[in-house]
Amino acid sequence: MSDLSEILSKRRQQQDGPSEIRLDGDTAADTGAEPIRLELYAVRRRLHAAVVDSLSTVLYDQSLDRDRLSKLVREKLAELLQSEQAPMTAEERQRLFIDIESDVLGYGPIDEFLADTEVTEVMVNGPEEIFIERSGKIYKTNRRFADEDHLRSVIDGIVGRVGRRVDESSPMVDARLQDGSRVNAIIHPLAIGGPFLTIRKFAADPYKTEDLIRFGTFTDPVARFIQLCVEGKLNVLVSGGTGAGKTTTLNVISDFIPGDERIVTIEDAVELRMQQPHVLQLESRPPNIEGQGQVSIRDLVRNALRMRPDRIVVGEVRGAEALDMLQAMNTGHEGSISTLHANSPRDALSRLETMVLMAGVDLPIRAIREQIAAAIDVVIHQSRLRDGTRRLTHISEIEGMEGDIITMQDLFLFDYSAGIDDSGKFQGRLKPTGVRPRFTEKLADVGIELPPALFVDEELLPDGERLKVIR
Repeated sequence: MSDLSEILSKRRQQQDGPSEIRLDGDTAADTGAEPIRLELYAVRRRLHAAVVDSLSTVLYDQSLDRDRLSKLVREKLAELLQSEQAPMTAEERQRLFIDIESDVLGYGPIDEFLADTEVTEVMVNGPEEIFIERSGKIYKTNRRFADEDHLRSVIDGIVGRVGRRVDESSPMVDARLQDGSRVNAIIHPLAIGGPFLTIRKFAADPYKTEDLIRFGTFTDPVARFIQLCVEGKLNVLVSGGTGAGKTTTLNVISDFIPGDERIVTIEDAVELRMQQPHVLQLESRPPNIEGQGQVSIRDLVRNALRMRPDRIVVGEVRGAEALDMLQAMNTGHEGSISTLHANSPRDALSRLETMVLMAGVDLPIRAIREQIAAAIDVVIHQSRLRDGTRRLTHISEIEGMEGDIITMQDLFLFDYSAGIDDSGKFQGRLKPTGVRPRFTEKLADVGIELPPALFVDEELLPDGERLKVIR
């Protein structure tokens, strides 16, 4: 074997028996072998520690060739296994070899799930419980770490590779893997029964518009509508709950930004993969162990305004930076896109109000609402439904103010009345409400026409008229 990926591939081919169980008790697809005997975990930990100790000077040497490092680990491991006196079969000895190499060079028992393209999230609830998300459903696997020290060593390896650290003085960390996957780890004393590790995976190839249409996230006419809004430089807010798919949708929406514009992206951990040629990516920085050196999202938003951006894309608005973002939208930086956590488009506006107040600026609520109403044109809301699918459920226009209230109108709504099929899948889709947006004239002023047929249910349109809409 030339590298760890080949070993893991061979391991998956040889495995038999279920490695994951649906939370409702149904067994999922067979993807892995049963765990090793509990008695061998002590052997595994001892050999793992011995390999790490003997190769400590080279394991994190970024200049060392991966194949050379893998060869050193295998040689040392073979030497240690040769002298191991614990009783075990030849199969168990081979399994230990693969597991320990995976521990040292990879991420231990979660390696196979990180390599599985169908797994979107890996959740480690302490050393004995590993859950995964596949196709929007959560499964409990039969994998486990040897003990807390084993899990901590994997966490340290993950954060160490990206220049972060986690210890009692800094027991929480956000980081990202080289493939862009987002990592969160939290340890004692904050994690009771932990440590806890959560890895949000992203597709090797970024999803495109046609992918989300195929998944049922939205329809052709909706994609066309969003494209025209983005090209027309409307300010768009993508809202939704945790795991609803906001970042994926933001990534797809950002593809509609013309390639000749200068785009500045701002994120806690870089996740967006923009395809345009002129993109500047900024990433916030947490404080160091002395509590110094923090660079917040708000600092980056302010700095981005001095970078002559045509567009500002904020991965997620969480706090006081909301005020700076709204001011940017209201002072010539049109076409900005961002996401935030909310349960509905109306809740998204309420959260924006709260986050503006976090900036510590003494503004009356009406003034804040006027800023929001003037800045945001469209709210796109996404939800993860009970069947595990991620769908756009609302596209709403911000109309303006009526008294002290921000007025909104829904342009597209998800049709829940279509019901659920025998497999438990929602049959509905995003349908137009028949209301034409007020910003139609604003788009017309920059040469973009919204076809009237966009706001008619596509099932009621002749085929030729439907094709005109999506083109």
